[in-house]
Amino acid sequence: MTNWLPSLTSGHGPLYVRIADDAENAIKSGQLAQGTKLPPQRDLAYDVGVTIGTISRAYALLRERGLVSGEVGRGTYVQADTSDPTAVARDPVTITYGGTRAMSPPPGKLRFDTTAAIDVGQAAIVGRIMTEIASEHPSEISSYTRTLSPDWQEAGKQWLSAGNWSPEASQILPQMGVHAGINAVIAAVTGTGDRVVCEHLTYSQVSRSAMVMGRQIALVDSDSDGILPADFERVCAREHPKAAFIMSSGQNPTLACLTLSRRQDIVTIARKYNVWLIEDYLYGGMIADGIPLLAELAPDRTFLLNGLSKSVAAGVRGGWVACPPHMSQRVRVTQKMVTGGLPFLLAELSARLVLSGAAAEIRSQVLTEISAREAIVRQLFEGHEFRSHSRLPFFWLKLPEPWMSGTFKQAVLDANVLIDDEDEFKPARSARVFHHVRVGFSEGRDRTLSSEGLKTVRRILDQSPLGTSAIV
Repeated sequence: MTNWLPSLTSGHGPLYVRIADDAENAIKSGQLAQGTKLPPQRDLAYDVGVTIGTISRAYALLRERGLVSGEVGRGTYVQADTSDPTAVARDPVTITYGGTRAMSPPPGKLRFDTTAAIDVGQAAIVGRIMTEIASEHPSEISSYTRTLSPDWQEAGKQWLSAGNWSPEASQILPQMGVHAGINAVIAAVTGTGDRVVCEHLTYSQVSRSAMVMGRQIALVDSDSDGILPADFERVCAREHPKAAFIMSSGQNPTLACLTLSRRQDIVTIARKYNVWLIEDYLYGGMIADGIPLLAELAPDRTFLLNGLSKSVAAGVRGGWVACPPHMSQRVRVTQKMVTGGLPFLLAELSARLVLSGAAAEIRSQVLTEISAREAIVRQLFEGHEFRSHSRLPFFWLKLPEPWMSGTFKQAVLDANVLIDDEDEFKPARSARVFHHVRVGFSEGRDRTLSSEGLKTVRRILDQSPLGTSAIV
């Protein structure tokens, strides 16, 4: 960390602008080099003799200029020299919503930051069905989609069904994947400034999308069994959210599964405070744990979503949402507004995959391969604390002392493997530190290659950070 102090004897405008200007000059002159950690805001405010709010606004302005980046729990760091034509410019939108993954992954790395469906040869089946569709529906291929086929809804009903329960086909809408469907639901049931409940760790691209649409995030506590109903009620009573995003089974990244009693409590609380429930069952459908869905317990206020990306084909990215009564038309409209409309080819392909039984067969093969790779995980990481499931393509690994999440991610990256640190899953600023990383293992058809990547992660896990180049 630098001992830099801004000079306030020159410049014009408010104090925070002058502090930011002085920092920018120091960065461009090389006084503050790339990777330098700026002083903590409270310390700098004391040393300069200004309020912490002034320093906070100055640091925010530096982030807007793309000169620094912040990481919860680690501090604020100088970005790459923006005058360097080879440096990647980071605008405020990228900094705010981009997460900790690179938009374009560096070449030559093993992608253990993905959980897409394992390649089991599904391209041949997808290609055959697409050829059939193009031959049978040439006019639909060349035009916009303005109809809603009953087959598309029936396919969604089959894919969304769990146990002995099924949603009403008439309330189902095909989507361009689960993420797009969630965006459409949020747009349908919330307005600008409304709050959406998320766990401290979750699939944070939902929260980023919500914030792009002008919504705010309300954080709720959870444990190894998922959301804590008592804290959910606290959030509902104090922050008055309009919706809650919940992964009821196979939560990403923690693999938590809500117990039946917790689901019942959450439903009761949601009814009491008039909160819509958005149930992401993308991983839950792979587990098929038999616990009644939130949508089964509260079909009047739950939007249930599932799709093909994790268990069939991420490149198809088909999905469906089952809406509460009288809400499907509203979601259909917001879906068009948010996404531009549903492509015929996607909806028809997804439906045929399901109705022909091909999707179920591919899923069975994918799950078999996941189980084999998860067994390798349990063997390789024996003696370390982690959570995995034989039907899910990732595990949640606790880091031993003195590893930190971001440092470990960088050390693994230096060994040519991409994983996700915990900050990738934080939907909003949080003081909570978990010292975990998520490691996916669905990359490629070659199980041997996957095994070698896992061995690399284990090798680095057993090292000290002082033995790597990722020293903070």
